[in-house]
Amino acid sequence: MSQSAAPAAPNPAARRVQSIYFTLLVGNTLAASFIWGINTLFLLDAGLTNLEAFAANAFFTVGMVLFEVPTGVVADTWGRRVSYLLGTVTLSVTTFLYYLMWVVSAPFWAWAVVSVLLGLGFTFFSGAVEAWLVDALHATGYRGSLEKVFGRGQAASGAAMLGGSVLGGVLAQVTDLGVPFLVRAGILIVMFIVAAVVMRDLGFTPAGRANPLRATREVFQASVRHGLGNPPVRYVMLASCFSAGVGIYVFYALQPYLLELWGDEGAYSIAGLAAAIVAGAQIAGGWLAPSVRRLFRKRTTTIIIATISSALILVVLGLNRSFWVAIVLLALWGLVFAAAGPVRQAYLNDMIPSSHRATVLSFDSLLGSAGGVVIQPVLGRSADVYGYPGSLLIGGLIDLIAVPFLIASRRQGSASDVSTGVASEPESDAAPDAAPDAAPGAPPASSA
Repeated sequence: MSQSAAPAAPNPAARRVQSIYFTLLVGNTLAASFIWGINTLFLLDAGLTNLEAFAANAFFTVGMVLFEVPTGVVADTWGRRVSYLLGTVTLSVTTFLYYLMWVVSAPFWAWAVVSVLLGLGFTFFSGAVEAWLVDALHATGYRGSLEKVFGRGQAASGAAMLGGSVLGGVLAQVTDLGVPFLVRAGILIVMFIVAAVVMRDLGFTPAGRANPLRATREVFQASVRHGLGNPPVRYVMLASCFSAGVGIYVFYALQPYLLELWGDEGAYSIAGLAAAIVAGAQIAGGWLAPSVRRLFRKRTTTIIIATISSALILVVLGLNRSFWVAIVLLALWGLVFAAAGPVRQAYLNDMIPSSHRATVLSFDSLLGSAGGVVIQPVLGRSADVYGYPGSLLIGGLIDLIAVPFLIASRRQGSASDVSTGVASEPESDAAPDAAPDAAPGAPPASSA
């Protein structure tokens, strides 16, 4: 059964866990966001077409699809700390390779290969850090709201994104488009040192130290059962194929779209403004998430409303031709997206047992990336044919496809849907597929 949120402040151990989590998030986001505001412009400046630029991004998501589950298994068998450290090293090296390819105007195949490896670096993070947090909170006796922790983390991450994206855009304008990539590689090296000192696996014992191959196989098989085999989890993950795929495209397409509306293709600081606005919305949405959660009895209500609103905003954005109206719509889109994010995180984590959490969360990220592999080139090509406004309109329509899957998850009646705090740990050896089509109101087999 789920437990209600405790009114008391977190205990010192839980506070320390949250502080480390926020530090890791801020460092990662600051490093990544230095290039978010100018990434598309960077690729175009390297000689790629719109189709090739978004295809390069698609190869990045191909890398995430290929490596999400293997790196999730690494986190569940060797530890979340090991996974994080591997991620910082991989990303630092591949970011520097991106810079070198820009310098020499490398052919598209080189961008494709390194983009796949860049995706590998991010997969070491996805699932591992979030799983580390939830396990450590359980271990330290935290009984507050998961939405509150995820929301504050998102707000901290948004602040780092705001600073990084603005500084990256300004730095590119006063130097060149390559310098932000060098800064990013340097910050990642610093984060490797920080994590090596402060990050320890709490509430979780890696499964692979005795027999790595057997543990890897067992973790993978059990994670499939608790992920795709668990109906309420499965439908949320399938929805991410559309919503995440569209979201990735929109974030990067807004850079040249705003420059087009502004009328100056060399105004890199304006391109950085897109990322900065999304970051500001992320800060506000993170702090609003616990309040938004209290507006509705079920978490899925928040997620469904946010998805529909996001899609409608993209449709209007595609029909718009005013720079300042686009800025307002962009802020609304980011706010809706950000406010629902912590609610979705809490919903999923409450349904996943600790021993398979990183791998299942990686499955979730994998499906979102798989959607991006298809959606990004399609929308990139539509931008070549119909312009960026037309591609945003089409993206909004694709986003709506996620809604029926979210409704299907809601109909499973998971106890996590109405939870307001840290739920009891699901049974790791349950068989989620025992009742694949449970009636609405009945908890799934994996719920404690």
